[in-house]
Formats: sequence, C-alpha cells, structure tokens
Amino acid sequence: MSSLQDQLLKAGLVDTKKAKQVNKEKRKQNKVAKKTGQPQVDETREAVEQARAEKAARDRALNAERDAAAREKAIAAQIKQLVESNKQSKGNGDIAYNFTFERKIKKIYVSEAVRDHLAAGRLMIVGLDENFELVPRVIAEKISERKPDAVVQPPADSNQPEEDDPYAEFQIPDDLMW
Repeated sequence: MSSLQDQLLKAGLVDTKKAKQVNKEKRKQNKVAKKTGQPQVDETREAVEQARAEKAARDRALNAERDAAAREKAIAAQIKQLVESNKQSKGNGDIAYNFTFERKIKKIYVSEAVRDHLAAGRLMIVGLDENFELVPRVIAEKISERKPDAVVQPPADSNQPEEDDPYAEFQIPDDLMW
C-alpha cells in the first residue's frame, strides 16, 4: 500500500518539491517536540476542536429552548384539559362579580348561589384563553401548581383589622347599605 503522499505524487496533484518541504516541516516539529518534552501546538486541530465545542454549546442551548417550549405547551394542554373537564356553570348570570386578573379589574356574571360559593372559596376563577371559567378549589390548586398566574387568587380576608388601624375599635354594622 502506498501512502497518500505517494498517491498524490503519482496523480500529479502534488509536486516532489512540495512533498519534501512538508516532510521536512514534520520532522522539524517532531524534533522540537522531543527536545522540549512538549508537543508542538497544532493550530488547525485547536481551531477545529474549538469550533466543535462552540457548535455543541449552540446545539445544547437550542435543545434547551426547544424542551422549554415543549414543556410550556404540555402544561398549557394539561391546564386546558383540567378546566374543560371540571368547569362549573355560572348560573343564569344576573349578578356581576368583579375580580382582578393580571392587575386589571374583570367582571363575570354569575348567579347568587355561585357568588356565595366564590365568596366562601369553594369555587375559584381560572383564566383560560381570554375566557374565565369556574372550577372547584381542588382543581384550581392543581392548576396553580402548574401555572400560578392562571388562577385568580381570592381576596384576602378583610374582616381582620390592621394592627395600626386607628378605627379598629369602631365596628361597622353588617346591615349598613351604601
């Protein structure tokens, strides 16, 4: 078997002068490497390794982005399935129920029984594709684990007086109508 250099010489792709020069350079590099005890640095090999490492890093970043997008899509599908399979009726919708969602005040129309369930915390409001649905509290907690900002949090219990409230000793009557 001939070496690649011999084959290139026979094919006329490389002249003998160039082949001898390449051999001389190789011998010189080997001699220097033996004397110093350190191998001669091959810049092309380093450049190839660096390019390979950069490509691997880019590929890992792209895969991470793709995986994150797939997880987001799967979570959205799970939330939609939970809401669709467990949504409760809003009733005949004669009472307006106001709530805050994404720092905006929203309104849905519910029956009086549903409003009482919302006030008691048995039903929760979930935002789904620009629509709001009512689901039981247990389901809302499952949804909140996956995506906390999809569930409308109930208002804090306002019956507790603040610590430094100057009007704490004055009780407001329950039958007061504005």
